[in-house]
Amino acid sequence: MTDPDSAVADGRRVRGDASRRSVLRRATDLVSIEGLDGLSIGRLAAESGHSKSSIAGLFQNKEGLQLATVAAGRAIFMEVVVDPARRHDRGLPRLVALMRHLIDYSRDRVFAGGCFFAAVSADYDSKPGPVREAVRAAMHDWYGYVRAQVSAAVDAGELELDDDGIELLAFSLPALYEQANARSLLWGTDEPYLLAQRGMHDLLVRAGADESMLTMLAA
Repeated sequence: MTDPDSAVADGRRVRGDASRRSVLRRATDLVSIEGLDGLSIGRLAAESGHSKSSIAGLFQNKEGLQLATVAAGRAIFMEVVVDPARRHDRGLPRLVALMRHLIDYSRDRVFAGGCFFAAVSADYDSKPGPVREAVRAAMHDWYGYVRAQVSAAVDAGELELDDDGIELLAFSLPALYEQANARSLLWGTDEPYLLAQRGMHDLLVRAGADESMLTMLAA
């Protein structure tokens, strides 16, 4: 027999999880537009339709809300950019897929203000504390993952680079995307994404990639 008290508790937990997801989805959109530093319980309550007390109950304080928002943004980025790329083989196929999904993630405005991590990095690149460390950890893992795919492509004979070349390519590919995100937001056009895509394609060709493996980045 089902315990009525347990069923009530489970129902509350489900509603609480749904409320948390809803609040955090609104928070990530807000942060992508306005930055993380301005995110507060009061600001989010006004935008989300939830009460201050309910949001405070979920996150306790501003820092707790900010940390949860970074984690939520990271989870969405993984779902939209990284996880689909993992369906491709390690190395060049996965690297190309990562760059394609990365461009689409910003161009399709998964977050209302473009790239979530571009917004939070600008806010917290020089402010010490737990929020900065959370942002740094997310970016460190992302850049490291890109570098790992470049290195795997070299090991597989798909790219011809020495150690310095691996570092430079792993730096340059995300840098092209980051400029495209910033310029698209500023100018309100998709043209920067097309330029970034061409730039990525050309960098990979110069690094020894077979053009037949770059169709996801073809113009």
